[in-house]
Amino acid sequence: MHTKLTTTMRDEPNGVFPSVCPLDCPDQCGLLLHKQDGKIIKIEGDPNHPVTQGAICNKVRNMTARIYDEKRLEYPLKRVGAKGEGRFEQISWDEAIATITDRWKTLIATEGPESILPYSFYGNMGRIGTEGMDRRFFNRMGASRLLYAICESAGTEGYAYTMGSSFGTDPETTPQAKLIIMWGINAVSTNMHQVMLAEQARKNGAQIVVIDAHRNQTGRWADWFIPILPGTDAALALGLMHVLFAEGLVDEAFMQEYTLGHEELREHVKSYDPASVSTITGVPVDDIYRLARLYGGTTPAFIRIGNGIQHHDNGGMCVRTIACLPAVTGQWQYPGGGAIKGNGAYLEHNVTALQRPDLREGHARQINMNLLGSALQELNPPIYAMYVYNSNPALVAPSANKVKEGLLRDDLFTVVHDLFLTETAKYADIVLPATSSFENTDFYRSYWHHYVQLQLPVISAYGESKSNVEVFRLLAKAMGYEEEALHETEETLIRQALDNPKNPALAEITYETLIEKSFIKADVKPLFPGRLRTPSGKIELYSRQMELKGYPPLPTYIPLPEDSELTFHFIPAPNHNFLNSTFAHNEKHVRMEKAPKLHMHESDAEALGLASGELARVWNERGECELVVVTGQDVMRGVVVSQGLWADQPGGKTRVNALTPDRVADMGDGAVFFSGRVNVEKAASQ
Repeated sequence: MHTKLTTTMRDEPNGVFPSVCPLDCPDQCGLLLHKQDGKIIKIEGDPNHPVTQGAICNKVRNMTARIYDEKRLEYPLKRVGAKGEGRFEQISWDEAIATITDRWKTLIATEGPESILPYSFYGNMGRIGTEGMDRRFFNRMGASRLLYAICESAGTEGYAYTMGSSFGTDPETTPQAKLIIMWGINAVSTNMHQVMLAEQARKNGAQIVVIDAHRNQTGRWADWFIPILPGTDAALALGLMHVLFAEGLVDEAFMQEYTLGHEELREHVKSYDPASVSTITGVPVDDIYRLARLYGGTTPAFIRIGNGIQHHDNGGMCVRTIACLPAVTGQWQYPGGGAIKGNGAYLEHNVTALQRPDLREGHARQINMNLLGSALQELNPPIYAMYVYNSNPALVAPSANKVKEGLLRDDLFTVVHDLFLTETAKYADIVLPATSSFENTDFYRSYWHHYVQLQLPVISAYGESKSNVEVFRLLAKAMGYEEEALHETEETLIRQALDNPKNPALAEITYETLIEKSFIKADVKPLFPGRLRTPSGKIELYSRQMELKGYPPLPTYIPLPEDSELTFHFIPAPNHNFLNSTFAHNEKHVRMEKAPKLHMHESDAEALGLASGELARVWNERGECELVVVTGQDVMRGVVVSQGLWADQPGGKTRVNALTPDRVADMGDGAVFFSGRVNVEKAASQ
């Protein structure tokens, strides 16, 4: 029997209970959790959820193996060995909190609060656990601020120059599309319900095109796969616009009414002729014409803009450029047409009420999370303490060896709050056990579909584990912080976050209505007719705002910098069974993924004397790793692709982020994971 969402679910030993997937994934599925004798024994999709409709991925289906993994942390730990050894002894929560706060009080008195750095991301997408009590606490402390730029900041800024904010097509309308372009997204592995919706469109006659540097699962699923050299996607988009304007495949009336700068763009793209663009991108001239005519001649046409293309030095401009295509052809007018980079702006909660920036006195320095290695080693005044939660920077941050060297500092006091003894936790002085999302109260809002969802505890806390909100309340008390905002309940935080008069789309979504329904769709209005958040209120094909900031005001292809003289362009992409480093520590998920691989073109492999199944050493000036070679024609010559962030293995070298540069992208201070270069050779260990 399906039990409704209630505050007593945790205490009921048996039943089926509504839940929500907590992963940093656009789909944010509705779930049903089956309990027996107080434990979750099965996870399935909720068939009543309008978008996810009962379908879930392997990651979530097998999440019980993660929740009840024998390696999961149960008690607070204190380091007794050298940093990195992973030797700890059990301590009490009282001792852990006292140790942490005593050290922090001393540092605040001697070095100032900015000597303390919180480091987190969205390892759990629950909003009050990732940007609620934690932000309040560190605001009150006056700690250094973290710039959350590791994922989508470059593309978000680029898209906003064109469209004003993260507004896109309602994914529930995409089955109406007659052409779907998946651009730089391995949606089969990272956005499976967009694939399901595209399949509905395909049954209605739609064609599916995938543009990517790797013929991954999504590329193999497509009707037409177009391989492209990494970092050249903006050139392809401009080449398509060249053909669209030249052949009259544009919507003049839409551009006239809803865009700014279409005449300047028309002139600008004349220089991006298909022959020149083909030389840049590796896409044949005939394919550029074919794709442009297909896009310009099909309505509705929909583009799913992926995260991958923004992880380049030119990533912001790349997304900004692709976002111009639906405006040129007027696809925003049609249900199922347009584009999605993200839809988070539709569901904006009251960030100010949740994070309480008013608790901070003055303006503390801001540290880019992509530059953690440099910050730990070079920043002056130094960071002397770090508190890590919802993230594993030793594995996920760029230039991992530089991060490791920083974490090894004897004078750095590190606390890690996690479910497992992660790579980062092994360098910690204190490790705190974290609850899973199914043990917490929190609310979730997708950045792809339009639904807000509520999670109430379904099971009791594992061992002595505690949620982020609980721990920060304990820390606040021990620090002597008496502000009411630092001691409020989870329910109160959720109510405050959902009370956002500036976003009428959330008007009917309250704590009470979420208790009743568990998920509710925001009241989202069509973009057009309407006014965008750009300075002109229109789609800005020409952006004066960009010009004032020193960017080209029109979409422009900017080549990647030459990182080095190394042979191969290296892309460390996601895999199918992990999500960043989540699940990389769980044996079941590792078995499903099998091994860390390196995909390379068969001719490149042959030239190096490498065959499929052999171990390759992949290296550059930042570090090295060893991966199992997979040869074929799924990548272009001169490109190698790995998949997944693999946990450290005994005797293995699998940290691919040891190879990634820690430069920042053209916009949003974003990461450039996919713009690095490497050399490859047969591993000596064979």
